[in-house]
Amino acid sequence: MSPKIILATPRSLPKAASLPGRVVVLDIAFASNAGGMSFEKVTGKFITELGPRLALWVDHHDSDHHAQFANDPRFVLHRKAEHGACPELITPALVASAGHIDSIVCHNDFDGLMSAAKWLRGGHECYAGADSDAFAIDTCSAQPSDLAQAIQRSILTQAKNREWLLRIVGFLASGAQNVETLGEIELAGGPYRQLQQAAVALAEQFVRAAKDTVLVTVPPDWPSYDRTHLLLLGQSQARIAAVLDRDTLTFAAHYKSGINFLTLFGLSGGMPTVVSVKATDLDWAMAAIDAHFAAL
Repeated sequence: MSPKIILATPRSLPKAASLPGRVVVLDIAFASNAGGMSFEKVTGKFITELGPRLALWVDHHDSDHHAQFANDPRFVLHRKAEHGACPELITPALVASAGHIDSIVCHNDFDGLMSAAKWLRGGHECYAGADSDAFAIDTCSAQPSDLAQAIQRSILTQAKNREWLLRIVGFLASGAQNVETLGEIELAGGPYRQLQQAAVALAEQFVRAAKDTVLVTVPPDWPSYDRTHLLLLGQSQARIAAVLDRDTLTFAAHYKSGINFLTLFGLSGGMPTVVSVKATDLDWAMAAIDAHFAAL
């Protein structure tokens, strides 16, 4: 019987008691201290509650807490600079080393779904170039294939549709060859154009907020938009782009920009070039950016 797939995020993990048998965790970053969260209350608690049922935890996000698991072979942990995406870490040897698995907990984005599908395939790519596509999408540093773009559009437009995301895992795990499902993926991603257009319109409202930094404040009544696309549009105007949306402030810089927001803002983990903090940290964060560039 195939493992049960459970979708999650670093800040929203399932109850350990709800997971059958032995568990692998894929592409789930350790919770950082951003936004009032903490490793101890989220990730640490989950690890403790799983106990010996945790077979492997495979991830590629930075965290100060990686060091405490350095001698535990169940944890395959790397920094984003070492591995831009998670699927490339999932090899046939790694899958075989885990033995029988009953549950797979994965991030509910392209990288996480691809990781789960690759695990189901015994560590083999879902299609030729799938690992490269995951890298391109997760780092925003290259052009993914047409297939990957279609899948990504459907994920973005169906982000809250758990059944659809699980269908994507199944499609990938079967080798991404089902023509009927591919047609459904194209249809599911149709509304993405509206998300993209809303981001393009919103990008016209970017203003200079700190040294080499632009900021846009999302109006309360603004329609749904693609935040990643908006941040990329901001990065075409400055080295750092920031989006203030209700109570969340998100910063992004290019994968190879040399900017490390974890160090800059004193955060304990996450992605070095994309972070979210509380909206109330706006003035402090902009001052930290100005101080960073002034010291260069």
